[in-house]
Amino acid sequence: MSFLTEDEETMIEEHFNKDRDDGVDATIVDCELHRWELPLNKSVAAIVFGGGSDSELYPLTKTRSKGAIPIAANYRLIDAVISNCINSDITKIYAITQFNSTSLNSHLSRAYSGFGLGKDKFVEVIAAYQSLEDQGWFQGTADAIRRCLWLFEEFPVTEFLVLPGHHLYKMNYKMIIEGHRRSKADITIVGLSSSVTNNHDSGFGFMEVDSTNLVTKFTIKPEKVQQDLISVESKTRSDGTSSCCVPSTGIYVIGREQMVKLLRERLVNAKDMASEIIPGAISEGMKVKAHMFDGYWEDMKSIGAYYRANMESIKSCRFYDRQCPLYTMPRCLPPSSMSEAVITDSIIGDGCILDRCVIRGSVIGMRTRIADEVIVEDSIIVGSDIYEMEEDVRRTGKEKKTDIRIGIGEKSRIKRAIVDKNARIGKNVMIINRDNVEEGNREADGYVIREGIIVILRNAVIPNDSIL
Repeated sequence: MSFLTEDEETMIEEHFNKDRDDGVDATIVDCELHRWELPLNKSVAAIVFGGGSDSELYPLTKTRSKGAIPIAANYRLIDAVISNCINSDITKIYAITQFNSTSLNSHLSRAYSGFGLGKDKFVEVIAAYQSLEDQGWFQGTADAIRRCLWLFEEFPVTEFLVLPGHHLYKMNYKMIIEGHRRSKADITIVGLSSSVTNNHDSGFGFMEVDSTNLVTKFTIKPEKVQQDLISVESKTRSDGTSSCCVPSTGIYVIGREQMVKLLRERLVNAKDMASEIIPGAISEGMKVKAHMFDGYWEDMKSIGAYYRANMESIKSCRFYDRQCPLYTMPRCLPPSSMSEAVITDSIIGDGCILDRCVIRGSVIGMRTRIADEVIVEDSIIVGSDIYEMEEDVRRTGKEKKTDIRIGIGEKSRIKRAIVDKNARIGKNVMIINRDNVEEGNREADGYVIREGIIVILRNAVIPNDSIL
């Protein structure tokens, strides 16, 4: 069955017949028409990676993958990437997950199950698997794509859009794909311009780009002389042309044929896209181009980066763009209830119960309960999966060995901290980093300190009158 409409088939047939009469290879004409004329929702498939283990984001990644980390009260990080796809009219989306994938798989399946309007519009979760041919788990991004090519080839798309699933940004992928097609590139890599980098240490590599945006070299760690030139100024090469070193975002547009050739024929043992496939493609003589991005970008490479992104979301209108909405799981939660609460410069998620408290410059996640005389400043309260009432605590207190409810107890104070999901903060608790510790591991006591930020672990219990 053809995936083209009747008008599209007629148009291609007319051009086929015309160019056949002119002596032009009809197969080439057909491919070029197919490549240029089809809309993105028919010609492009997105491959989104949920994110693996990352010690820099621990303990937020203790029980979840990077893409599943909550952001801005109501969302997950991967929602930004999926939303970019939908807003760019890319509606064939595969999400590959492996590390701590239960939470992410559940979110994607529930959030986007109603998104599909037919077989060719979907967000499909592909969990890591073993087969008779491959006994191990996915060994890297390239290995994962190679082992899933049989599924990706179900639809005759012309390009694959490969995306990390844990970055926060807004991007129109249509512009990138159009540039990729105009330049007739085999691969296009999105790089960060000098206005975005700000000491950006890309784990996705760095590319040496000439004056025509052709990528001439790709390395994971650039030479010292290049580090000083990253997206700042050009350098003159021996042949008289100029080039600059640009950090990669890990976003790639790759032609379908080129992807198959690289993974199944040329680089059959390669495991990783950034460190092996991209340098290998350049060595093979493929045309690799750079597309520069100069919008807001945060790659969540650390606890500090995650904290800053949440704080910036308070004052920006990044999540309130009617033209490019941010999608997430629809929830049947009541409006937040506030009883004499004083709230300034903050974001409050759905279904919160806020008593006579003070909240300043903070992000309060869904179903958060904050009791009387609590002060929360410059903090992220991730929220809760359930509502827990006093009778629930009395009934199950002995089993849980605690009488502290999920939420924040009376007269507690929290400043410059991250409180992960379902934490139980007792009464009169001070989470203020009293000793100004930069790094500390008190996981046995329910918290760690990263970059001076106290992170309360998921499901942790902080007893009454504690001072952290």
